[in-house]
Amino acid sequence: MTEEEAKKRIEELRKLIEYHNYRYYVLDSPEISDAEYDALMRELMELEEKFPQFITPDSPTQRVGAPPLEVFPTYRHRVPMLSLQNAFSEEDLIAFDRRIKRFLGMDEKEIIEYCAELKMDGLAVSLVYENGILTHGATRGDGFEGEEVTPNLKTIRSIPLRINIPNPPAFIEVRGEVIMHKKDFEELNRQRAEMGEPLFANPRNAAAGSVRQLDSSITAQRKLDIFCYGIGYCEGYEFQTQYQVLETLRSWGFKVNPHFRLCKGIEEAIEYCREWTEKHHELPYETDGTVIKVNSIALQNELGTLARSPRWAIAFKFPAEQGITQIEDIIVQVGRTGTLTPVAVLKPVEVGGVTISRATLHNEDEIKRLGVKIKDWVVVQRAGEVIPEIVAVVTSRRTGEEIDFKMPDKCPVCGSQVVRLPDEVAYRCINYSCPAQVKERIYHFASRDAMNIEGLGKEWVDKLVDSGLIKDAADLYYLKLWDLLKLERMGERLARKLLDNIEKSKNNELYRLIYALGIRHVGESTARLLAQHFGSLERLMNASLEEIAQIPGIGPVVGESIYRFFREPHNRELIEKLKKAGVKMTEEEKVGPEEKPLAGQRIVFTGALRSMERSKAEEIVAKLGGIPSSSVSRNTTLVVVGENPGSKYQRAIELGIKTINEEEFLEMIRPYVEV
Repeated sequence: MTEEEAKKRIEELRKLIEYHNYRYYVLDSPEISDAEYDALMRELMELEEKFPQFITPDSPTQRVGAPPLEVFPTYRHRVPMLSLQNAFSEEDLIAFDRRIKRFLGMDEKEIIEYCAELKMDGLAVSLVYENGILTHGATRGDGFEGEEVTPNLKTIRSIPLRINIPNPPAFIEVRGEVIMHKKDFEELNRQRAEMGEPLFANPRNAAAGSVRQLDSSITAQRKLDIFCYGIGYCEGYEFQTQYQVLETLRSWGFKVNPHFRLCKGIEEAIEYCREWTEKHHELPYETDGTVIKVNSIALQNELGTLARSPRWAIAFKFPAEQGITQIEDIIVQVGRTGTLTPVAVLKPVEVGGVTISRATLHNEDEIKRLGVKIKDWVVVQRAGEVIPEIVAVVTSRRTGEEIDFKMPDKCPVCGSQVVRLPDEVAYRCINYSCPAQVKERIYHFASRDAMNIEGLGKEWVDKLVDSGLIKDAADLYYLKLWDLLKLERMGERLARKLLDNIEKSKNNELYRLIYALGIRHVGESTARLLAQHFGSLERLMNASLEEIAQIPGIGPVVGESIYRFFREPHNRELIEKLKKAGVKMTEEEKVGPEEKPLAGQRIVFTGALRSMERSKAEEIVAKLGGIPSSSVSRNTTLVVVGENPGSKYQRAIELGIKTINEEEFLEMIRPYVEV
């Protein structure tokens, strides 16, 4: 391909990819499959690698993040990003309408046209486009100066890198609100909880914290979105109304919230506020009110601004979903993974139409940050379906009878030692047999990727535990036929089949047993590493922290978790019971170097395989000396791409990692195994 041909194709690909980004991230209406999109992106990356002189800042390949910054540069807004006056009642909105009419010299009976919009609860940003190219992105800051976070904003795929119209404005500032959808917020907090990291208080904090990362590759991993709502400074294009601004932005490829409405007079605007006060919780993202704007740009200019806010707009705030009550006690709950969570027991208080009697305090660090004590009066918040939480202490109501809270050093359920690992905020009970954890741990033990005990689902685990037949996973191997026949709806045929499946699981590979133990931070691929390195559970149990942590792919945090797990007496007792029951605790005899063609390779599978189950493919990789992994990172050496691949394929492309299809994988392994 000549330079000219490459340049032409690169431009075609960029337009195609941005078009499909718009269909997917803005319209939620994709026209091509993920695999087709990935193929376009892969072709573009390969061409840009061969012809780097054609790489431009607006290329879709530049969304993945830039090298970490030491500090954010300051960006001065050409037009200040002012805050809005607040209205808390319909009377406040009527007074706003009257003020405008008085300022404009209008009769009170005249009708002003308003544009009503939802007020997003996120981070306000300004996007600067010069000749149609995104050149700067900044936070609101103090309204006059913000932080330039351009590399971070470029990772948000609903933000266009180029305004794809024939004659874009020479310079335009587009204002918008970066948000995180509720489901993505909950998933992010779930992941952070598993890693023992501090939780974000709400989607707004999560969005703001993600945009303000000095390392934009972290921002790229967060699922952020944007709704654009206005224009700051603009050269080369004039707008007549706010409604036209929104429609134009939408036609230019910007994501605009669809729920804006033209209102003839303040009464229609008030009706809009009433409507969304009732149903804003139905939205998949957080809103904290509505915004009412004078629609005419000419009238906006005539009305002007006050020191910190425009005269022509007002924010109607939804009724506060907060209440004040007293903490009667702080108890500690133990989750299925052993995490200890302090929970405030409250004097019942109605918040947002719901009676609240408990609120999470997340962890000890959050208690210290808030300064919460037992008997304190506190502000409780509930937003949508989010678990109620305490957001502030009313210190003025303290009497001196308040009691400091301290996390227990023993598990409140089983009495075992509680630990807080380095760099984590969570305290954990590491007793495998703790009753608070036992059901979920047994279910995990029997799950498909662990010991793979067919037929032992959650229903039967619950019945076995509730009936007292088992107290831990090892007890499964001591069950007798007459034990199972005591259970409701358990016939002899089903009981025999279940016992056969339990017996069959005794001969599983060692990595399955290690994974089944449910050691924190030990997933399937880490379990394989441990099995390959130590060869037996006994060697792993007695290994030093240094030996574990020095295994490539383990590291100090995971190593500490593994080491502590095997120091806990309850866990060692469980393993001894498994051993006495006849569960295999050694790895298969190691093969020679000539039979390990994949030695040292970290391989990830994405998408469905036609020839075999993914677990079988991963077993083959492990037998041939490779390291099957569940996530793509810079340490990954190969990604096998099946049908309908997911985000792992995109990540591999972004990192330049080699990818092969299923047929190529089969060709690679055929000389060594039967397929």
